[in-house]
Amino acid sequence: MEQISSITYGGVRGNDLTIVISANMNEPERFDVSTLLAGKEVHKQTVSNIGQLQSNAFVTFTGEGTLTTAASLPLTSGEDGTSTNQEHADFLSKLEVLDFNTVGLISDDATLKSVYSAYIKRLRDVEGKKVQLVLSNYPSADHEGVISVKNGVVLADGTSLTPKQAVAWTAGATAGANLNESLTFRAYDDAVDVNGRLTHTETEAALRNGEFVFTASSNRALVEQDVNTFRSVTPDKARHFAKNRVVRVLDGIANDMKRIFESYYIGKVNNNEDGRSLFRSQCVTYLKQLQNIGAIQNFDSKTDITVLPGNETDSILIEVQVQPVDSVEKVYMKVKVV
Repeated sequence: MEQISSITYGGVRGNDLTIVISANMNEPERFDVSTLLAGKEVHKQTVSNIGQLQSNAFVTFTGEGTLTTAASLPLTSGEDGTSTNQEHADFLSKLEVLDFNTVGLISDDATLKSVYSAYIKRLRDVEGKKVQLVLSNYPSADHEGVISVKNGVVLADGTSLTPKQAVAWTAGATAGANLNESLTFRAYDDAVDVNGRLTHTETEAALRNGEFVFTASSNRALVEQDVNTFRSVTPDKARHFAKNRVVRVLDGIANDMKRIFESYYIGKVNNNEDGRSLFRSQCVTYLKQLQNIGAIQNFDSKTDITVLPGNETDSILIEVQVQPVDSVEKVYMKVKVV
């Protein structure tokens, strides 16, 4: 089977792929061919011979001939290559025209960190694309769009992951978090300890420096606080922008209102009082939904949103005032001993 199947994409992760071939229960002359990744089935097809096999997102099948049952056929040709800075530049160029939430940079290269950070800042601040970047040990980014992982974790099998390697989990957890959800005290999957433990004082200093820290607790590795690298507070941008839950809410509102406008109003509704009132009404409904799920609070539909004509005849201006809800992260107690 190794001769007629190959890993679709490069990388050592492909070596976790196996092929299982078994006789079909209903049609014994045919075969069920399953693709497994780390023991979990990710694709299955039923065929009569090798020529009928269809390639999938993980494995490419080629050749002709008969099939025979096999309990486990591992693929072993995966190797990690070495990417160039130009390949990263090409990747970012293609990524810009796609819809995405979070991108992770798994690299220690200082130049690449600077390039990716500048890229995300431009997308957010110039292009209006509210996305985030996760990388390791780059708190100097000082921006709500950049998350810098400080330390790593130790997995249950004893594998120690560096901060760079922990970027993958952090990016996935960030992308998968809901608007009303914080990653604070989220447990790193399958981790039993922290690689690079910090003292309480060191942890506080790292958080003030805008670093995403893992803390060891009861054989787990927990996210100390769901923060990004933003530190330069101004009258227009308060310290709350350092909290990723707050950023997710604000980003979600910006992205969703843009989606609503593009899906239902551009080229379809007149830019007059009636048209703007209709759009405002739909935005109010959306914001009330956010309040119902605890993403925002104290929303007043009468005063907190206005939709005005823009400078051009075909443009509008939306002004929204919202108060994002943050998660409880600090509890202060006074204990009296008698």
